[in-house]
Amino acid sequence: MLSKTIDFATYSSLKIGGKNEVMILQTHDFSAQNLDLTLDSIHSFSIIGHAYNLLVSPKASNLVMLDKTFDYIYDCEDCIEIGAMTPSGKIYRFFKENDLFGLEFLKALPGSAGGLTKMNTGMKQYEIKDIMLSACVNGKWRDDIKLSYRNSNIQGIISAIRVRKIKGFRHHLIAEFNAMRRTHPKLPSCGSCFKNPPNHYAGKLLEEAGLRGFVYGNVALSQEHANFLVNLGDGSFDEAVELIALAQQKVFTLFGIWLEPEVKIIKEKI
Repeated sequence: MLSKTIDFATYSSLKIGGKNEVMILQTHDFSAQNLDLTLDSIHSFSIIGHAYNLLVSPKASNLVMLDKTFDYIYDCEDCIEIGAMTPSGKIYRFFKENDLFGLEFLKALPGSAGGLTKMNTGMKQYEIKDIMLSACVNGKWRDDIKLSYRNSNIQGIISAIRVRKIKGFRHHLIAEFNAMRRTHPKLPSCGSCFKNPPNHYAGKLLEEAGLRGFVYGNVALSQEHANFLVNLGDGSFDEAVELIALAQQKVFTLFGIWLEPEVKIIKEKI
């Protein structure tokens, strides 16, 4: 397996982190003769995609990502197969140009197919699970994938997914998604910082706790949308983690609700 150094202060959407060594998986690593060795080698590794919803410690180790050969879209006649490293913008354009139903919300969401699936990403009631068929996990296709709100039962490396091929791109939804996108901050962020707890909205709880626009060092909870953690410039991993913990504690103290992070935090392994 190859490896390379990635500077997460430039690579991640939050622009926070340091330079970490990352192992790169290639197509042949998932071949029958190499798969067992590959899985043994990366058993305790954290998987990196395009780092749109990721906060990585400068001291993190055991990181792995797929190479660019996993960036593809195949029309398989009865379904659409998408490589795990395919960015959301590319998927959106393919679905729009081919008049396909189900992933219109990707117009407003960054990410790659693997990460989007792992977190069952979506906007409001529109989610990946609505058209999901199967995922290739650890080199094997599985159709027993269970996706729930910002979560899945997937344990392992997603190298590709297959989704339903349904005609009828919903052009009327685009204005709604664009309007939602306009509330997102322009500063570097990781998207929604916390998952919405049952029967509540994380952003509203944070705002009612007085945390909208709250600044901690060089990071903040956005003035535009309280559930977006943003980098004000030179923000650090420690500042971001401490702000997340502070927000959780304050919301819990006031409302008895513990906010679960939606951003994936990769800390130093001890």
